[in-house]
Amino acid sequence: MDRETARKRAQELVESMTTEERASQLRYDAPAIPRLGIPAYNWWNEALHGVARAGTATMFPQAIGLAAAFDPELMRQVGDCISTEGRAKYNESSARGDRDIYKGLTFWSPNVNIFRDPRWGRGHETYGEDPELTSRLGVAFVQGIQGDGEYMKAAACAKHFAVHSGPEAERHRFNAVASPKDMEETYLPAFEACVKEGKVEAVMGAYNRTNGEPCCGSPSLQKVLRGEWGFEGHFVSDCWAIADFHEYHKITKRPEESVKLALENGCDVNCGCTYQRILNALEEGLLEEKYVTESCVRLFTTRFLLGMFDKTEYDGFGRLDVETREHLALSRRAARESLVLLKNDGLLPLKLEELHTIGVVGPNANSRSALIGNYHGTASRYITVLEGIQDIAETAGKRVLYAEGCHLSQDKTEGLSQNADDRLSEAKAVAELSDVVILVTGLDETLEGEEGDTGNAYFSGDKKDLHLPASQERLMGELLDCGKPVVLVNMSGSSVDLRAAQERAGALLQAWYPGSEGGRAVAQVLFGEASPSGKLPVTFYNSTEDLPDFNDYSMENRTYRYYQGTPLYPFGYGLTYGRCEAVKAEWEKRPSKDGESALLRVTVSNSGNPTEEVLQVYVKAGDTEWAPRNPALGAFQRIRLEKGETRDVTVELPMRAFTTVDKDGVRALRGSHFEVCAGFSQPDRRSVELTGTEPVRLETTI
Repeated sequence: MDRETARKRAQELVESMTTEERASQLRYDAPAIPRLGIPAYNWWNEALHGVARAGTATMFPQAIGLAAAFDPELMRQVGDCISTEGRAKYNESSARGDRDIYKGLTFWSPNVNIFRDPRWGRGHETYGEDPELTSRLGVAFVQGIQGDGEYMKAAACAKHFAVHSGPEAERHRFNAVASPKDMEETYLPAFEACVKEGKVEAVMGAYNRTNGEPCCGSPSLQKVLRGEWGFEGHFVSDCWAIADFHEYHKITKRPEESVKLALENGCDVNCGCTYQRILNALEEGLLEEKYVTESCVRLFTTRFLLGMFDKTEYDGFGRLDVETREHLALSRRAARESLVLLKNDGLLPLKLEELHTIGVVGPNANSRSALIGNYHGTASRYITVLEGIQDIAETAGKRVLYAEGCHLSQDKTEGLSQNADDRLSEAKAVAELSDVVILVTGLDETLEGEEGDTGNAYFSGDKKDLHLPASQERLMGELLDCGKPVVLVNMSGSSVDLRAAQERAGALLQAWYPGSEGGRAVAQVLFGEASPSGKLPVTFYNSTEDLPDFNDYSMENRTYRYYQGTPLYPFGYGLTYGRCEAVKAEWEKRPSKDGESALLRVTVSNSGNPTEEVLQVYVKAGDTEWAPRNPALGAFQRIRLEKGETRDVTVELPMRAFTTVDKDGVRALRGSHFEVCAGFSQPDRRSVELTGTEPVRLETTI
């Protein structure tokens, strides 16, 4: 159904409603209107990396892990799987009169905020620190969710518009100050892409203020969203964010004034309870009814686009379409693609035929929590790292010894233990008896996540620094001294301090929160059944000491584009079991002022084992003061190379990659000299040092 038809039907239906009925439909838990044949509908549903909080569903790696795959087609398929399972659940629950929360077709995902600072607890919900990567993955996910059928399969929601990345503890009262340059260059591009290219059906506002205006009632942000970008869908508040207007931001004095500010600035759905005061605001003459009517029309336009009042091509989806064999295979593929090999001195892949006993140690080795991240669904089966290793090693007749080693974050695991590190002696015993030690460290959603409040009491908030918990650092130190080869597998949603492991471990694998199939994927990579191929979507810094204050939203000295120091591991970095390099590059279609894109032909080769890789193209404008400090990602493409293969790969490079943004936030093609670098990493010195290969560099003029 096209939007014009859906909106016309929505207008006709809304005209039949009373004022009270219209106002009621702007709540997230919209009640039924039986006389008009309108069932109750709850707008609140989650699907960050699988249908969440609604029973059994396929669970994919956390968003930051999906980002590490650098694979838009994978993201589209993940979105398609989610909307299929979402439709199945909606059909089954509504057929049984269950229209509760988490049972609808409006998914409040993806989170396309920029992960600007590694301390932000919710950063693992995002696609990382780069606006181009975030844009490509966000658009693909939205397209997968919404589909291309006669009716919209499900509605995606780009959040949190527009400038939000901590601090979590202050989010209800915080004012994020961002320059026009940083807005256009960093904070807005992914939202713009989701609106213009992805045709995302919903946008969610953030809790905080941006440049003084609360995001869920911001004239400036709405001018950009609906005015400049032409957004036609509906806008939803973050949960209880409108109450923050008067309770914390002090922009208004009471709920009725907050209702007025939000509705007059395009916020159609209130996740919270403030819109229960709409009728009060109308009775006072504070609010014009036309705003209530328009929001109601927008919401029913979405419901008609979803086919909620018609028969659709999705009506046959049911419980048998949830967690299918194909969906689980996709989850395994996503987990494999997400794994980032940070170091390998030749220890990996492990050779089973040379091993007798394998030691697996660490608080995340047998942890389900470390598989799932936050905003997660519920799988019917979970395969931890320990179980994945056992499945492969024990089938080959090898012994696997396990020790927890330490508590995830506390000094001891048993409350009655008299000493700290009460699992350390067991870990040492395992190490002593093993040919190789696989140490599994990291965090989980109890240590990094959304700030705990009345709506999210089980989440944790921001990190204070990049250190692993002290219990884990002590365990790591002891095992790195044990005299046995050590593979460190780190499971976290953000960068942590891995300097000790980089210096002394034989291999280091970043596994993120890899989903219910994650343990199998990790084991497959460790034993060489698959080659690691993920790339870092964020910079791994040595520490936070040389980063700006967490509350500072300026991009100066932040992320790979502006960072002035030397990182531990750069954005875009990741090793494989292959030996891939870019041999040469030439223009198939040169960049031109009149063109929408250029075509770069890159000759690539692999002298190592078969592997997937991510070809990356970076652009640096050479004769303008407005270019980022370092070359910026302009395009990327996941490819596969067999052993000994050499071939040409054509990469489409949009002309936007050659533009720069000035202090007034004006994006334009400036200057004429550009450096273009193509390879399997950034062109920075640290990446070259770690990979041992130089990207191909081209000078070009426009």
